[in-house]
Amino acid sequence: MAAGPSTSLGRAVYAHLGSKDVVKVVYGSIVGLALVVALEAHPGTPTQTVAAVVATAIAMALAEAFSEFIGIETRERRHVAGRELPALATDAAAVAVGAGFPAVFFLLAALGLIELDTAFTIAKWSGLGLCAAYGWCAARLNGAPHHKALLHGGAVALIGAAVIAVKALVH
Repeated sequence: MAAGPSTSLGRAVYAHLGSKDVVKVVYGSIVGLALVVALEAHPGTPTQTVAAVVATAIAMALAEAFSEFIGIETRERRHVAGRELPALATDAAAVAVGAGFPAVFFLLAALGLIELDTAFTIAKWSGLGLCAAYGWCAARLNGAPHHKALLHGGAVALIGAAVIAVKALVH
């Protein structure tokens, strides 16, 4: 068995990729990508866009926590224990990070460092890139060679591309 990463960052990334946070971040990033694509059709100011992305990320996090809470109670027919709340909060935070990440680019636009159109472009492509990167990592961690991992990452990125394509067809 190969040794794990030798740097602190490498160990943190490796640990993240082995956690269920990956599922939540990818889910959140797909929601964030869909939101960015929808907002682009009728953009407000950069500040309004930051607010919309952050508010959506918070709403998604709350929806994640609430749905898991209700799921535990209905599936297991018991009350959620206080010791389970930190895990629910961690899952919700991972969704918020994925959905809220595009706000960084719109904040840069609000500060006048980039144009709003550029922020939308970067937000869309970074969402696709994140999906592709997670797909590549998943394949590599399952032992796939680099060329197959690239195909896997590309296939996963097609989800994001489909969101953008639907928007292009509708508008």
